[in-house]
Amino acid sequence: MFAVTQTTSQPLQVPDRPAHWLQAPAYAFKEKVLKRRLLGAPAVFGIWGWLVPVLAAAIGGILRFYRLGEPGSLVFDETYYVKDAYSYLQSGYEREWPEDANDSFNAGNPDILLDSPEYVVHPPVGKWMIAFGMWLFGSDNGFGWRFGAALAGTLSILMIALIAQKLFKSPVLGGIAGLLTAVDGHHLVHSRTSLLDIFLTFWVVAAFGALLLDRDYGRRRLAGKVAALAGPSGVPNKLQLLYGPFVLWRPWRLVAAVCMGLAVGTKWSALSFVAVFCVMAVLWDVNARRVAGIRGWLSGGVFRDGVPAFFTMMPLAAATYLATWTGWFLSEDAYHRQWARDNAGGIWGWVPDPLRSLAEYHRSAYTFHNGLDSEHPYQSNAWTWLFMGRPTSFYYHSDENGVNGCAVDTCSTAVTVVGNPLIWWAAALALVAVAFAWLGRRDWRAGAILAGLAAGYLPWFLFPDRTTFFFYAISFQPFLVLALTYVLGLFLGRRTDPVWRRRQGLVVVGGFIIAVLLVSAYFMPVWTAEQIPYDQWRWRMWMPSWV
Repeated sequence: MFAVTQTTSQPLQVPDRPAHWLQAPAYAFKEKVLKRRLLGAPAVFGIWGWLVPVLAAAIGGILRFYRLGEPGSLVFDETYYVKDAYSYLQSGYEREWPEDANDSFNAGNPDILLDSPEYVVHPPVGKWMIAFGMWLFGSDNGFGWRFGAALAGTLSILMIALIAQKLFKSPVLGGIAGLLTAVDGHHLVHSRTSLLDIFLTFWVVAAFGALLLDRDYGRRRLAGKVAALAGPSGVPNKLQLLYGPFVLWRPWRLVAAVCMGLAVGTKWSALSFVAVFCVMAVLWDVNARRVAGIRGWLSGGVFRDGVPAFFTMMPLAAATYLATWTGWFLSEDAYHRQWARDNAGGIWGWVPDPLRSLAEYHRSAYTFHNGLDSEHPYQSNAWTWLFMGRPTSFYYHSDENGVNGCAVDTCSTAVTVVGNPLIWWAAALALVAVAFAWLGRRDWRAGAILAGLAAGYLPWFLFPDRTTFFFYAISFQPFLVLALTYVLGLFLGRRTDPVWRRRQGLVVVGGFIIAVLLVSAYFMPVWTAEQIPYDQWRWRMWMPSWV
């Protein structure tokens, strides 16, 4: 530290900027200096901070809502979730359907529900979000039962663009992340199909974004509280810096907790995101205390940030999850609703009957998921997902010449969950650079991206015998896009780089984006159920395992 000598009776004057990277103690604990250390240089984007992400979302929205009603029949697992959503609109819980229900539903006559309850193994949130679109636009058309998915997909593009902008402090990189998401076929197909996974992705991304906002909010408050501890000397004493102050009011953490509860209320696989995101948030707090100069930064971060976070976020997330079962609670004859009444409680008799019944429902559903190992022609192991070894076919229909406008010998109409190969394969390579950035440079942004990827991807390796599909990868696809955007940002370079270096980076990144757009245009027919000649469909199946 520099030695500072005061030769007059006037208070010590601390300059606004240090003359060297070493700082006098009285300067180091000023609030604005702490904020600079904890948050870096502030980024001001003006109108571009909203215009670029909104533009990316608008492009994605056009691709998702155009011809949203095609195909005009239930595809793949829509046969479960769309009909469940209709049942929610009628009774608030799932009811059974007759054997020919799909034919009647496709014909625009969904009102054939039976009175008996249906056993389902997924929570209600995603189905309620599907039901929202059906409530707005009707249950007798594909646009109505897919509107919720298209809206969630479009809004997730906006969130991903804003998240990337915040992570990288660049509206250009935010726009790139949003555009890559908008034109990727994996995200596009999910946004045009009413399965649960796009809603899971929506709430996961929302929770991640809320935690990013909480990171900044918590660090600003920590800077203010540490600076307030300073006495006349401008430096907190050793006792005050032992563990640091409490930073209890964290509204964005409450928002994140609600989003996590809704994510778990969509699919239980969100539990891994809850665990990883909570650990990630605590590690951010631990590091913030270290950077702020707190001596016991590890114990202070764990006990003064982590413990309060656990006892605020977990109860709120759990309460949110329980609230998603409101329709089931309010019913009298939903599946297992009266199980506790018919089964003596034993040592759990003190638990209210509705909660005991719901717990039994969950036990039964968990047993189903854990034992799901039936063969399926489009199942794929998790280790193949990054390379799209076996994409899932949601829909395929063939027409002969003269049928439904087919002008050649044979035509194909398909909805295939295959991503843009340039995006996915480049993102897989980008993960190597991101891992090096985290391990070698301790870049917290790289760590956050890898945390989201690990939460959505690694748990599937724990169930090698379970029937799994490539389309499950949509939950961590946003973090693949962020990883790719991270590397593209490295190619673009810094503002302080020479002009020639910036131009080279712009050419490389611009060329890559153009190539991505051309590939997406090429694959668009097999993402959006456009009728094309069979030969053209085959040309788009680049690997034998895609057929």
